[in-house]
Amino acid sequence: MIRLPDATGTVRDYTPRTAPALPAAGEGPLTSRIVFSAAHVVADPFADTTPDGPAAVDWDATLAFRRHLWSHGLGVAEAMDTAQRGMGLDWAGAAELIRRSGAEAKAVGGRIACGVGTDQLGVPPGRSPGEGAAPYTLEQVRAAYEEQLAVVEETGAQAILMASRALAASATGPDDYLKIYGELLRQAAEPVVLHWLGPMFDPALTGYWGSEDLDAATETFLEIIADHPDKVDGVKVSLLDAGREVALRRRLPQGVRCYTGDDFHYPELIAGDEQGFSHALLGIFDPLGPVAAQAVRTLDTGDTAGFRALLDPTVELSRHLFQTPTRYYKTGVVFLAWLSGHQEHFTMVGGLQSARSLPHFARAYELADGLGLFPDPALAQARMKSLLSVYGVEQP
Repeated sequence: MIRLPDATGTVRDYTPRTAPALPAAGEGPLTSRIVFSAAHVVADPFADTTPDGPAAVDWDATLAFRRHLWSHGLGVAEAMDTAQRGMGLDWAGAAELIRRSGAEAKAVGGRIACGVGTDQLGVPPGRSPGEGAAPYTLEQVRAAYEEQLAVVEETGAQAILMASRALAASATGPDDYLKIYGELLRQAAEPVVLHWLGPMFDPALTGYWGSEDLDAATETFLEIIADHPDKVDGVKVSLLDAGREVALRRRLPQGVRCYTGDDFHYPELIAGDEQGFSHALLGIFDPLGPVAAQAVRTLDTGDTAGFRALLDPTVELSRHLFQTPTRYYKTGVVFLAWLSGHQEHFTMVGGLQSARSLPHFARAYELADGLGLFPDPALAQARMKSLLSVYGVEQP
């Protein structure tokens, strides 16, 4: 038994399960859907650093976690927002992560796609998008993108063109997005994934594609794709709006994939309907990797009901981890990795382990345990008790 606090401050008894419910790693690739897990980074807990200093990464544990995802047949989406890009991991650290993970992917035959952004430029502190004079020229934004694209392409990984804070702050309207993305797509060596990350994940991206009106932004986004369909493998949509994603994917050119980034509605979007479906590139598939792989293998056989039976129960946990402020979902992802034994500590780059409350952690533990996500429930319980003791919650 373990005593857990809830959001009201009440401490109650909870009896954890005694056995996991995780599937073993499956054989062979997933066939009906392309599935990427956006993977977190493991911090070095012994580094003498500060929240605003360079990230200190435990490379062995970080790469071991990627091997865990690959072993289940999942692809790894590297150096994305789940890896704390712009929230503790700077470009120097991201570039090292891309190179190391790219080499590891080659060694084990794992699928990998890597985030390309402009975070070496940054955004002036306290400045809102569209406020005052543009901090960077479009040439500077393009050059930053090109520098990162070259690093990713050198590793042989697929490129994901991430939304840029610097571009959001500097662009004066849709034409600037058409110009920058057009130039990047023309020079990309292979088809890329375009990433639309909504402001709920990063407030600095408000008004991306040149408008806060999502209908107008969608038209610009589709125009970019229509102008370069041979250079766009797919789009990753992270707006937490299933209806908008479905409407968008139905308008994509033939051969351009939709990768859902909707951590609230992923089972229905991946399952699809009579007019199509979404592939997946999801942060929640970091803690749900084995379950996600098993669910898609079930879908590979044509068993949509079985797929939904496996994934639907996980949505409550996902919605909990991604609750507002959504950008702090990374804290819950790393917390579950610690409880699951994928790392030996609950420390994050930038000190982000402090971004969620104790009741939030307690509920995440309870939901994950109820799903049978912990490979060793006794270890998870012991680690949860150790965290509770730091907060002064006495245990029986």
